[in-house]
Amino acid sequence: MILVPSILAADFGRLAEEVASAERGGAGAIHADVMDGHFVPNLTLGPAIVKAVRRATSLPIDVHLMIEEPDRFVDPFIDAGASWISIHVETTPHLQRTISHLRGRGVRPGVVLNPSTPLSSLEEILDEVDYVLLMSVNPGFGGQAFLPASLGKVRRLRRIVQERGLRVQIEVDGGVDSSNARALVDAGAELLVAGSAVFGEGDPEASSRRLIEICQ
Repeated sequence: MILVPSILAADFGRLAEEVASAERGGAGAIHADVMDGHFVPNLTLGPAIVKAVRRATSLPIDVHLMIEEPDRFVDPFIDAGASWISIHVETTPHLQRTISHLRGRGVRPGVVLNPSTPLSSLEEILDEVDYVLLMSVNPGFGGQAFLPASLGKVRRLRRIVQERGLRVQIEVDGGVDSSNARALVDAGAELLVAGSAVFGEGDPEASSRRLIEICQ
């Protein structure tokens, strides 16, 4: 299990400190939620913040693009220091082309599914990505409650990945905390995105360590 703290819940006035604290606690990557106010009802960060995080850590930066027309913006985020980029299947008519472009730029490509998007939408792309991000809340805002049905979706995706003999990792984002982290890992999740559970309690190092210990 790799813990991927989401900076959406961090104190942006102390962003470098917050990231460093989570890293000391055992975080394996840093998650950046990018929202455009169109695909989801909120606006968040752009490449400049990713560039600042890149200066603050050597960990991979996991950029989740919750935006319309992601092809227009993948290169600025790569140039800013993104290590992984995930694209919503709901936003991209030429998903295979986008995934190929990401891989060609040396970035780990991933795809994202909203809670109501079926796993069948991955049928023709699953063997071309490095990871699948399953949303366990409806995206747009941090601090939402975990949707329990997500556990079953993780199990089903893990079974599909195993049956096809793939190395695709499963990432989960939304409401992940100490009450469900272990169950998600048991279901087959390998990458857990946590925002409030890491940055919302005043000590990202201790919170990160506690989540990792629960999963182990």
